[in-house]
Amino acid sequence: MLVPVVLAAALMNAAMIAASAVSTILAADELGSSLAGVPNTAGVLGTAAGAIAVGRWTTRLGRAHALRLGYGVGVAGAALTVIAAVGAPVGLLFVGMFLLGSGNAASLLSRYAAGEAVPEPRRASAMSAVVWASTAGAVGGPFLMAPSQSFASGLGLPAVAGPFLLAVVTVFGALVASTYIRTVRAAEQPAQTRHEPSAASRRTSVLLAAGVMVAGHLVMVALMSAVPVHTHHHGAGLGVLGVMLSAHTLGMFALSPLTGWWIDRTGPRPVMLTGLVLLIVAAVLTTRSEPAFTPALFLLGYAWNLCYLGGSARLLGTPFESKVESSIWAISALSAASSPWLYTLGGYPLLTVISAVLAVPLLVAVLRRSAPQVVGR
Repeated sequence: MLVPVVLAAALMNAAMIAASAVSTILAADELGSSLAGVPNTAGVLGTAAGAIAVGRWTTRLGRAHALRLGYGVGVAGAALTVIAAVGAPVGLLFVGMFLLGSGNAASLLSRYAAGEAVPEPRRASAMSAVVWASTAGAVGGPFLMAPSQSFASGLGLPAVAGPFLLAVVTVFGALVASTYIRTVRAAEQPAQTRHEPSAASRRTSVLLAAGVMVAGHLVMVALMSAVPVHTHHHGAGLGVLGVMLSAHTLGMFALSPLTGWWIDRTGPRPVMLTGLVLLIVAAVLTTRSEPAFTPALFLLGYAWNLCYLGGSARLLGTPFESKVESSIWAISALSAASSPWLYTLGGYPLLTVISAVLAVPLLVAVLRRSAPQVVGR
């Protein structure tokens, strides 16, 4: 049953969006603007650590129980952020955001639960539904922030506590929804009747898929982290920046059902290949001025979607699910920190060269794989 998986993912994403935005404000007020990004860094690192934890819980307790534990830790983290917002030491905010990252990791890894919950011909479509649910959370979360501030003020609490209260409610909703998740192990699904590759071949395919996912995320974060600096240097206002970010987010999530259908029809390999090609094309287009820049960001978002879902389809049922997810988020912190510095050195041309260095070898390696590609194998 996909509804609880998708609902939990959407609620968790809304919580993370709301908490991440307001934690920056709270940290800036308490510690100064120079340390405003520390809570979000804690959330990213918490997601990386949470992915490993959820992976281990999955091995020991099963997928459904592992997701519930992840969301449960997320509820505890959200509660700590509320305590920090009402006057407790700001260090609790960092701890709370770190623990909230565990709930975020459960949400991200729940796509594999969706893939295991349906027959094999529809696994990728089920996984894409969970990724698409992130759109609902990303759009709905910010709209609820202002009402949550009014609600907190009505209770006599600081207005800044409102979005954190919203996070508590939404993560708890994700936890409740997760109690209805029922999954089966991939091994219990009907076996494929097509060509059965060797163990070494399967391992190589899985490692390539992991590489595609990591490279896709690294390139996307590197290019997108430089966008605010780029728009500022070119005299663009926040309105223009908002349009660019919206176009990119649309590319990341809105077409997920199409990606899932494509993977189910052809297997992950053509999708990953297309994703790598589009990564390079999008990177090259960012070196051009408007009107190509904004479409390039949309294309970059969809390239990430193809790499992420294509690779996920290959990793389904393997021990690499949580390890790759953890690597992705750990790399995000490094990429986000280094990208503006690299941009100041060489602008988007330098970032494009780095993107090509990452994507081209993987593109060649995936092209050389001639064995039939089977979702989840």
